[in-house]
Amino acid sequence: MTLWTPTKLSEEDQKALLKFPVYISLLAANANGETDEAEKNSAIDFDHTKTYTANALLLGFYERADQLFRSNFEQIDNELPKDKLQRDVAIKAELSKIKELLKKFSPAYANAMHQSMKSFKEHVSEAHHNVLEDFLFPIPIKGLTD
Repeated sequence: MTLWTPTKLSEEDQKALLKFPVYISLLAANANGETDEAEKNSAIDFDHTKTYTANALLLGFYERADQLFRSNFEQIDNELPKDKLQRDVAIKAELSKIKELLKKFSPAYANAMHQSMKSFKEHVSEAHHNVLEDFLFPIPIKGLTD
């Protein structure tokens, strides 16, 4: 595996970091207690677009992550507990480990990665967003449209 980052990471740490967008996607999808095809497809498509739309610091990361995203997503999704609470706990534990890896990077790289993962979470969370809802309720109404 080629190193795409400015910091040397072990092979194991590289593999863990490449799973970062998968875990973020699964955490966002688990908000309703399950990961469905719309959320999965949204995450896969969004990961692919990141290979050419991400912050320049992350393009190499996303090129490599894109090659593994679908298989990582399916493997992790199948291995995680099915219970919503247990699943959240397991995902957050993995994200905590990945967060520690980011300390090995420059602040600029770590910040770019955090911003990118935030966009992943938001994108997957919106997988079921309804266009008709935007037409009927163009202004967010707490409890109704959010």
